[in-house]
Amino acid sequence: MPIPLWVTRVNRRVTNPLLGTISDRVWPMATLHHVGRSSGRRYRTPVFAFTTPRGLVIALTYGTQVQWLRNLEAAGGARMVRRGRVLVLSTPVRLHGDDGARLVPAVIRTGLRVMRVDDFVEVTVRTHP
Repeated sequence: MPIPLWVTRVNRRVTNPLLGTISDRVWPMATLHHVGRSSGRRYRTPVFAFTTPRGLVIALTYGTQVQWLRNLEAAGGARMVRRGRVLVLSTPVRLHGDDGARLVPAVIRTGLRVMRVDDFVEVTVRTHP
């Protein structure tokens, strides 16, 4: 069971603004910059992103119905700031269970299993010129 949705609401208003001040530079955090599907509004969402052979993987700690994932999939990509670098993300692929878990570091994988997080999204990455 991912983190309950009511926690998402609290984090969106309190935790995310605080983490957003450091997520551009502190590993393994990153800031996902995405655009609302219908509103066109720009959003910044702090996430934990891990390097994979294909690009990056992000654990879906709040489940598969989070708005940032729906925006990412609808647009086919987004931008991310990670370790001070701007990255262009594309081709999001949802992964479930061991297919996604094997892509994150073992210590993180253990924590995700305790939280019963089984869903991930992997994206291809290129550095923004």
